[in-house]
Amino acid sequence: MADPLGLDEVRRALAEDRACDDVTTRLLGTPGERIATSRFVAEGRFVVAGLPLAALVFRELDPGAAVTPLLAEGAWAVAGAMLATVRASARALLAGERVALNFLQRLCGIATETRRAVEAVAGTGARITHTRKTTPGLRALECYAVRAGGGVENRTSLADAVMWKDNHWALLEARGPRLANLLRNAPPGLSVVVEIETDEQLEEALAAGAQHLMADNQPPERIAVWRRRTGPRVTIQASGGITADRARDYARAGADLIAIGALTHSVTAAPIRCDVAFAP
Repeated sequence: MADPLGLDEVRRALAEDRACDDVTTRLLGTPGERIATSRFVAEGRFVVAGLPLAALVFRELDPGAAVTPLLAEGAWAVAGAMLATVRASARALLAGERVALNFLQRLCGIATETRRAVEAVAGTGARITHTRKTTPGLRALECYAVRAGGGVENRTSLADAVMWKDNHWALLEARGPRLANLLRNAPPGLSVVVEIETDEQLEEALAAGAQHLMADNQPPERIAVWRRRTGPRVTIQASGGITADRARDYARAGADLIAIGALTHSVTAAPIRCDVAFAP
């Protein structure tokens, strides 16, 4: 059976924090092994994502930890709401508190910003997705948070799809062969995405049979023109500096996918606190 999503990341984070060498909690002595409870409480409004990660944190430190989620992944939390409770040794709760909060606050922040964008394009048919502008080592988790917020999966690695971008165009011009000749050698079964910045690139991409175009750093008006040229048979992905506040403009212009790097690279952490007390 495959390890659950995030187990490797949790183990790395606990090792980084040296959670098994908590010199402060050791000062408690025997009481540190008593059963205690912790409550994760929202201090603002946000979309929940990452509770399974918090559970992994405490079960790594105390296999007997009992974690009870009180809100579903993807649900809205309001100030004062409890996200989850944990029952484990006081030692495990204190050692894992910060790591659990780090995961929760970041993933909830990503899910919340994603939901804002998803709600902004509601009714248009456009979908919100992520980019590869993620925290090194945390891409799988951050993309999970995008999905929890209502976004859809996108290319997560260089091996997932052919992505012909501006620098590839520059090298193509220097090399000589046309795009159609090169795309014939694309691995079978992989989608092919071609970034376009000019009308000439659009025409060459269409001539090469591209079914997925990426319009990077283009205004909605330009995308609308290209949509009229391609018709509905080609997927158009808009990206480049787009925010949730501008997403609807791109959706109305005809973008099928709207990739927002800020979902992961500039997110604000969700306000969450952890209260620990000995169990009654």
